[in-house]
Amino acid sequence: MGKRIGFVSTRFAGTDGVTLEASKWAWVLKQSGHRNFWFAGELDRDPEKCMLVPEAHFQHPDTRWINERILGRKARDPEVTRAIDRQKDLLRERIRTFIDRFGIDLLVVQNALTIPMHVPLGMALTEVIAETLIPTIAHHHDFYWERVRFSVNAVGDYLRMAFPPNLTSIEHVVINSAAQEELALRTGISSTIIPNVVDFENPPQNDQTCAPDFRSALGLDPEDIVFLQPTRVVARKGIEHAIELIRHLKDPRCKLVISHEAGDEGYEYAEWLKEDARSQGVDLRFLETASEDPWKARESRPADCASLWDIYPYADLITYPSLYEGFGNAFLEAVYFKKPLLINRYATFVRDIEPKGFDLVVMDGFLTPKTVEAVRQILTDAKRRRIMVDHNYQVATRHYSYAVLRRLLNNLIVNIFGLDISI
Repeated sequence: MGKRIGFVSTRFAGTDGVTLEASKWAWVLKQSGHRNFWFAGELDRDPEKCMLVPEAHFQHPDTRWINERILGRKARDPEVTRAIDRQKDLLRERIRTFIDRFGIDLLVVQNALTIPMHVPLGMALTEVIAETLIPTIAHHHDFYWERVRFSVNAVGDYLRMAFPPNLTSIEHVVINSAAQEELALRTGISSTIIPNVVDFENPPQNDQTCAPDFRSALGLDPEDIVFLQPTRVVARKGIEHAIELIRHLKDPRCKLVISHEAGDEGYEYAEWLKEDARSQGVDLRFLETASEDPWKARESRPADCASLWDIYPYADLITYPSLYEGFGNAFLEAVYFKKPLLINRYATFVRDIEPKGFDLVVMDGFLTPKTVEAVRQILTDAKRRRIMVDHNYQVATRHYSYAVLRRLLNNLIVNIFGLDISI
């Protein structure tokens, strides 16, 4: 018998990694007979299956007021504590209403018990789960100890309580082996590794009728070589390395296109990138068309709204020079669309992904002439490019497909509900 599953986070909208992975989980669960419902401060899902609570968003004015007073300082003013308590109490009641309204059998909390971008929401969830013992899967993408911006804070007591909580009714999921070990070391909590996945069993079918011609929209000529940076504009993505790569290639046809927006962590980095590209003579373009979550699109998507899937086919090479990633959605997406890829050897890649045997152009923190030459060869040698992308697709199908996600989710649900439930 299918279960009623409640996804909870600060937002389920757009193309951030948490939203993308939540949509993939929801798709697999729906195909297996379960029903999905959504709770967040920003939503782009079916309104009849959603509970929109603006106070749950990490950009809500009350949350921003709190964050300004708890991050980067050690002491917490009593008024801040009272504000946290007020917002926590409000959100706790909203979560209980969500559970009752939709008859939720299982909560799937996406990163809201992991990274303290919204401390009251994490506390409210912890209290509801402790009070009701509702079965919960806590899907952890980024722990606070992995981010410098949270290293100095005035809420250590709350972090130990709720990020994440050690409760008997919670099954914890992490996305890489380093996170699994660090979680156990710091909290004694055991967890299951579920990597990010893509539906490799079903190759992409780009529907030209659902999206504009992105080359024309960006003013690109047919002979231009498009380097796609399919990430948000935040400093840890290392986008300056992509700019440097194009400068070294010395080919005026090479253009760098960034697919995602800036804003989650400020706009200073985006402005610096524009100036850096200008000074190095690199043609940098930001995609101004708002892009939608392509996995949500499998249920419904406005006909006039583009998805990431409409962007990838126009790329000649994907740049992914990230300094840090919890896993790396853009890596799998590039493989899915059979695009050659330049990747920086960030820690999770080195430990969890590289041993699988992918064929990639890699850099190790900085560009070398050898790396630049390898990119040039990939762009000019169609046979080498075809062998590379076909091999990568086969490797990813074995390790990062929906079949892997389905098996691992099935194990968790059996642990929670018993052998009468499977997906």
